[in-house]
Amino acid sequence: MSDEPLAKETFHWPVRVYWEDTDAGGIVFYANYLKFFERSRTEWLRAKGISQHALRETTGGMFVVGQADVRYLKSARLDDELMVTTSLLDAGRASMTIHQQAFLTSPGGTVLLCEATIRAGWVNAETLKPGRIPAQILQALT
Repeated sequence: MSDEPLAKETFHWPVRVYWEDTDAGGIVFYANYLKFFERSRTEWLRAKGISQHALRETTGGMFVVGQADVRYLKSARLDDELMVTTSLLDAGRASMTIHQQAFLTSPGGTVLLCEATIRAGWVNAETLKPGRIPAQILQALT
């Protein structure tokens, strides 16, 4: 998962770990990293001027995750401060591939906890049939 990003910038989104994020063992439940990644992707799009709600209203389409390759390295715990990153690896006519990482942040530095490669495809919001990503969206992404 060490591919170079297509876009030169990496988006950063801070996350705090709450009780609701942890399991009975007191660590972040594995599926919650996917929620952290989803929030970071949404805010990354918003930072590029792409509101997902407005996107659906204006284009009739939306992105859906079709594949997630996740690698868990270390655990986060209650009250930990995380930094979740998002960077575009590839953008095609109908899908994009995104690299995401979750880091534990502390005064002593950062530690990689989890990383994922996410593939999101463009679909018609009503029929869910695949389609082409509108040109203005592709231009904003890259």
